[in-house]
Amino acid sequence: MSHKPINPGLKTALEMGPILAFFGAYLWLKDRIFVIGGTEYEGFIVVTAAFIPVFLIATGVLWKLTGHLSRMQAVTAVLIVVFGGLSVWLNDERFFKMKPTLIYLLFGTTLAIGLMRGESWLRSVMEGLMPLKHQGWMILTRRVTMLFFGLAVLNEVIWRTMSTETWVYFKTFGLTAAIFLFFISQSGLFKAYSIEDDKDPGAQ
Repeated sequence: MSHKPINPGLKTALEMGPILAFFGAYLWLKDRIFVIGGTEYEGFIVVTAAFIPVFLIATGVLWKLTGHLSRMQAVTAVLIVVFGGLSVWLNDERFFKMKPTLIYLLFGTTLAIGLMRGESWLRSVMEGLMPLKHQGWMILTRRVTMLFFGLAVLNEVIWRTMSTETWVYFKTFGLTAAIFLFFISQSGLFKAYSIEDDKDPGAQ
């Protein structure tokens, strides 16, 4: 299915809006206890329950507008439903906190399998954003694989050793900032292996 053009601001709002809404709702309700059906639920669980349909609606709208969802987006949606649902069903916030760990382990393992086959599966996801030579894609994929494994470990350390509020800040801002800074730090690689170099008669 071909991709349809979409306003970048709207795309960002659909991707980041549910996460920021989760953050704001958590800060608002974090100290409250809700009694539903005779069972007490902390604010985190209630916010998680609300986040799931909001995220799915935003993802559905993005799919409708662009005509496309990446495998990464689809897998993320499934894991949010499964682990968010388990947290709500079992009234246990740990399942939702584990979700980023599993997402990054899954993505990291998938990229590692591609590397063992001599392929960059990252390329199929990101080639339209930054065309690189094959060697550049292989180097970037190795680095992204290590990034994903590192973030998985970091998420485990934070949710197991720190407060829920600290984890929410980390999930909302820390993970996004880490990925953003990682790609900023790869500017030298992008310049060295840009496909545009091939236009230079002296390039090999």
